[in-house]
Amino acid sequence: MAVDVEAQAPAEGVEMKPTQPQNQEKPATTAPKKPRQRRPNFNELHAKPLPLDVYPLPAFIPHNPISIVRIAISLLSHTLFPPNSHPVVHRAYFSQHTQSIHVTDAASIRALWEQGFWGKGSLSRSEPQWLSTEKKRRGVQAEKTSAEVTQNRREERRQFKLERARAQREAIEQQLRQEGKLDADSSIEELVEDGQATESPQGTIYTPNAGDVVTVSGDMITSEINKSLAQDAPRWGQDDAAAPQDNHVKDEEHLQLTSEEAFFLTYALGTLAVVPGSDFSTGGSLGEPAPAWYLFRLYALHATSPVSESKLQQLQDVYQQHQSSAVIQTSLKPVAAIEPDNAFILRYVVFHHFRSLGWVVRPGIKFATDYLLYQRGPAFHHAEFAIMIIPSYSHPYWTEAPDHESGIEQRRKELGKKDWWWFHRINRVQASVYKTLTLVYVEVPPPWDVSNSGEEFKVDIGHVLKKYTVREVVIRRWSPNRNRD
Repeated sequence: MAVDVEAQAPAEGVEMKPTQPQNQEKPATTAPKKPRQRRPNFNELHAKPLPLDVYPLPAFIPHNPISIVRIAISLLSHTLFPPNSHPVVHRAYFSQHTQSIHVTDAASIRALWEQGFWGKGSLSRSEPQWLSTEKKRRGVQAEKTSAEVTQNRREERRQFKLERARAQREAIEQQLRQEGKLDADSSIEELVEDGQATESPQGTIYTPNAGDVVTVSGDMITSEINKSLAQDAPRWGQDDAAAPQDNHVKDEEHLQLTSEEAFFLTYALGTLAVVPGSDFSTGGSLGEPAPAWYLFRLYALHATSPVSESKLQQLQDVYQQHQSSAVIQTSLKPVAAIEPDNAFILRYVVFHHFRSLGWVVRPGIKFATDYLLYQRGPAFHHAEFAIMIIPSYSHPYWTEAPDHESGIEQRRKELGKKDWWWFHRINRVQASVYKTLTLVYVEVPPPWDVSNSGEEFKVDIGHVLKKYTVREVVIRRWSPNRNRD
């Protein structure tokens, strides 16, 4: 049985509104998408954590007897034909003017940066990129550096926010004109000045009528931004007509190493040879690399400011005498003794400690600290910990000093004493940049450089470093709103 069902007519006074489709298509964007530059593969560039070649043994599998044979063959081959773990020994020179170590060879600069993030470019913020930036500026090289990519992203975000705010204001004005609340020649500023509307910081317009709020949808704002970007979109290749004037750009940048980084590469790894007082860039004599004990005394002497010229000349005379003759003349004056709380020694002890644990240690002067600790390097993650070095004089030598050394004892206590105001400033700075403050206390031993004449001025570095101990104290800011447990 068929039944005809008629549509019911709407009641009088009731206006039927057309239903909107649920799957409403968004307006098509007309702005061309900018091709994003492909980022380099940092896992391949920084595959080596240190400038060394490591030859690990094959994995041992208990249920596979062949793995034991492979390990035995590897041990036998390494014993008969030992591999070279130092294929390249980089060369550098010590600059007394900047009190830093300079590396000028282009291959060594890239190797030291890519294999452990050592040093910084003398004309760059961190990674040596001056040559690439200069070629890009002259039009010789089209690739962008990492610093330029970061700056472009920040500029794009800033422009997008400005365009979004402008498009939102124009969309609100258009909606008000359609509703008859705004004349064709008027603007929102005139309504706000006349008191007819109120604008919130988020851009919402409130009219005097209660509950009358004017907002715009996100699709309308997006369409306005796309139209604006489509009008101002650059045409790719329009600046390619300008030919570079000079294709040859001389690299004027060198790698600048701190004394702690250079000494770790020289003493701990053996991959850096430092020539004192020779300038490679000016064609000076390369000379012979200095031994580790001389560099240890040289860096410790330059850690104090101002540098004593007499002590420096005395150290150089002893070193030249040592190089020219196998027998040290007893008539030479002994070199200046190294204080146990020398700034270079304290910094190097901490640097050696964290580098040996696998951290990438970088200078922390940007955040008012001594060091920054990276898990893999600046190219992968932000620094997680900020290090402050504090000397500790808890040894009985400093607490039970005789009367004639009371002045020295007082000076030691003042060096290792910090007030709460200093601590609060440092902690607030690290909390604002999302880093964990770590106080590293270095136990200062009694004076150990007492016999520094004749052959005894050669420092046994390993024996000296064993006298220092390191204590780490991690500081976290306690907030009653966040930490209630």
